[in-house]
Amino acid sequence: MSYLDDLFSLSGKTAVVIGGTGELCGEMAVSLAKAGAEVVLVGRNQEKAVARLSQISSAGGSGYFIPADITSRDGLKALLAEVVETSGQCDILVNGAGINSPTPFLEIPEDEYDQIFAINTRAVFLTCQVFGKYFIDNGIAASIINMGSMSGLIPLSRVFTYSMTKAAVHNISRNLAREWATQNIRVNTLVPGFFPAEQNRKVLTPERVEQIMGHTPMKRFGKSEELSGATLLLASNAGSFITGQEIVVDGGFASMTI
Repeated sequence: MSYLDDLFSLSGKTAVVIGGTGELCGEMAVSLAKAGAEVVLVGRNQEKAVARLSQISSAGGSGYFIPADITSRDGLKALLAEVVETSGQCDILVNGAGINSPTPFLEIPEDEYDQIFAINTRAVFLTCQVFGKYFIDNGIAASIINMGSMSGLIPLSRVFTYSMTKAAVHNISRNLAREWATQNIRVNTLVPGFFPAEQNRKVLTPERVEQIMGHTPMKRFGKSEELSGATLLLASNAGSFITGQEIVVDGGFASMTI
């Protein structure tokens, strides 16, 4: 067990999970806490945060909730300052907030386009700036995990604006990985396949479900806890030489689309 602890233990680390009140990032937060990290859930829904923190506590982990405006540089600076004041340091950042819409392309209004880009792309850009500067200035060997999407890699979901935002997240992650590798800051993208979550339930029509199952060798949707292994790999010493990668967890979906 000491061997596994050396590889995967996050004891003494603090992980900020933006979007940690959601289904997928919430489960990722639990896995980080179980591995020993103090987890900071960042989101908008305190009720969901309380429920997730209760789950973390029951598993023997620790964490707390901070509501924050992630589309504001000042809001992100305030978030980071509160984390540092409370926990002493931040070592792991998960950028997982996101919104979606199935609006047909020719009907997408500009305000919807702007809102999706503000949450899915601009917020990731600003968060990486604010936290990245903190990591560099303090010489912290950090791990940044940005949440990508299969639709950011393959044009498949008819969620046009969402797909554009996620493609941008994939691109900035690779660029930052190259830029910050010499600073011992690893930047990777975790790419879930099809996992039922708040973002996509409204677009998962029976027809779409049939199509997805037909292109997924494992013939099922993913379970949120099946992101835990990839999360711990990217966050821990086990992934110390992994940066600039897209870690796909999809039941084989991508292999059927090549």
